[in-house]
Amino acid sequence: QVQLVESGGGLVQPGGSLRLSCTASGVTVDYYVIGWFRQAPGKEREGISCISSSDDSTYYGDSVKGRFTISRDNAKNTVYLQIVRLKPEDTAVYYCAAGPGCFGGYDYWGQGTQVTVSS
Repeated sequence: QVQLVESGGGLVQPGGSLRLSCTASGVTVDYYVIGWFRQAPGKEREGISCISSSDDSTYYGDSVKGRFTISRDNAKNTVYLQIVRLKPEDTAVYYCAAGPGCFGGYDYWGQGTQVTVSS
């Protein structure tokens, strides 16, 4: 059974940093593309980043480019999302997902971790 568990969210002040983790069980994180998404209250889910299973190539949405960094640690079976210079508009529930392609359908989803950016 494949499970993805996000962690690392919390309350942070504007300008601060966080590192979100997506730890997998039942599958290795280098087998699937791993994507990060977020959903703010009243808004649609937004795809923000993904990392390829084959060559570690990465993608970032325009709204997060330059502030978010996705990486993978195969030994820990975990994908990270490092976020710097957080803004109030980054407030959302952040989800990770596993699937065959960065822009295709994702087969497995985590339960999400809340990130709140506020002073």
